[in-house]
Amino acid sequence: MKLIIASNNAHKISEIRDILGAHFGEILSMREAGIEHETVEDGQTFMENAVKKAKEMAEISGCCALADDSGLCVDALDGGPGIYSARFSGVHGDDEANNDLLLKKLENTEDRGAHYTCAMALVYPDGRMLTAEGYLYGEITRERAGTNGFGYDPLFFLPERGCTTAQLSPEEKNAISHRANALHALVRQLENR
Repeated sequence: MKLIIASNNAHKISEIRDILGAHFGEILSMREAGIEHETVEDGQTFMENAVKKAKEMAEISGCCALADDSGLCVDALDGGPGIYSARFSGVHGDDEANNDLLLKKLENTEDRGAHYTCAMALVYPDGRMLTAEGYLYGEITRERAGTNGFGYDPLFFLPERGCTTAQLSPEEKNAISHRANALHALVRQLENR
């Protein structure tokens, strides 16, 4: 069975292939499938956005489709930036500006608790759907550390490991990430079908 991932993010595609590879004959990015499409992410939750993207991709491709929506939820910001994580600073995907704004908003705050959330939806061509969520808990540091990863990784500190997610190797991060946790929850559902 063919699976189309509603993304062209190379890191994400690789991680999904590693975890879901045994369950699908072929796993393709949108680009690899020859699909150009951008879903308007206007949901109020990560899951609403993931479901919308997966449904649209299943309809367009006629194949199984997988989509996720993820972001950073900071306790002191009432769960923000949340679904606006990628465009927190006003420019979509500007990691440096997003990190600068996060540090500025937390500069006088002692509560540094935060977590990454990943909502994932797998939609079959006949409309059946599986969903899962995954989380990774940590704290926001006061300065960047590490050069691996992307997004808020240089600021996301894991107390039990004594480092930020940007200081982990890609393999170490993929083993514990919010996306990996959501994917493993999805695998458990696939194996119990």
